Amino acid sequence: MCIFNAMQAVIELKDIKRSFKNHFWQKKKQVLEGISLQIREGEVFGFLGPNGAGKTTTIKIITGLIRPDSGCVSIFGMTPHSLSAKQRIGFLPESPYFYEHLTGYEFLKIHAVLSNLEKYKERTFTLLERVGLKDAMHVQLRSYSRGMLQRIGIAQAMIGSPDLLILDEPLTGLDPIGRKEIKDLILEEKSKGTTIFFSSHILPDAEAVCDRIGIVIQGRIKEIGDMSTLLKKGLQADKITLEDWFVDQVKATAEKRGTTR
Repeated sequence: MCIFNAMQAVIELKDIKRSFKNHFWQKKKQVLEGISLQIREGEVFGFLGPNGAGKTTTIKIITGLIRPDSGCVSIFGMTPHSLSAKQRIGFLPESPYFYEHLTGYEFLKIHAVLSNLEKYKERTFTLLERVGLKDAMHVQLRSYSRGMLQRIGIAQAMIGSPDLLILDEPLTGLDPIGRKEIKDLILEEKSKGTTIFFSSHILPDAEAVCDRIGIVIQGRIKEIGDMSTLLKKGLQADKITLEDWFVDQVKATAEKRGTTR
């Protein structure tokens, strides 16, 4: 039985396990091997790992889109299926779906109305400007570039001024300028007290915005801590079983910061 403590953490996962099988005759594949972590109020937490590590599955469990096979999930001290919890969350999935016949303004307006915002027009215009789509607000989404769709997706996640932002690979498809602007936007939301769960497989992106990071490999949490502490500990392949490319990223970042031994 899961016992939740609303004062303990914004997000709390205890020994989350999840398996899948593509066909009924196949043996189930274990995707999550016992994920446990806590996300503190007001922090930007980076959830890092290679593709297929279990990041998106974890996020789907946090948001209540799927249920774990076992373990406990708490959002604001409630279950992820609680309406009260869902009302406090803004979510950008890794592969969002957009109604292409809508304009950027129409798309955000619908989400603003669904969020029961009284001044929905003002909020819609403000967010379009913040994500750099003011000049494209009356353009249909089918004409948006990949980067523009990512921007409108981030805007819809923020439309209800949520207490918790869950962003799954939010910088995908953005050019260098766009990446810098969205990172600044994330830091701006943090300064307002918003808690942000930031999933990525790009280490420098997480380093730029995250207070703490959790590294997940093959469905297991390998390390949790702030970036500088992990680098000082010597996050090397002989201490943690990481993918070669991920180790290279860590080493490169450490060398850049002059912390490599």
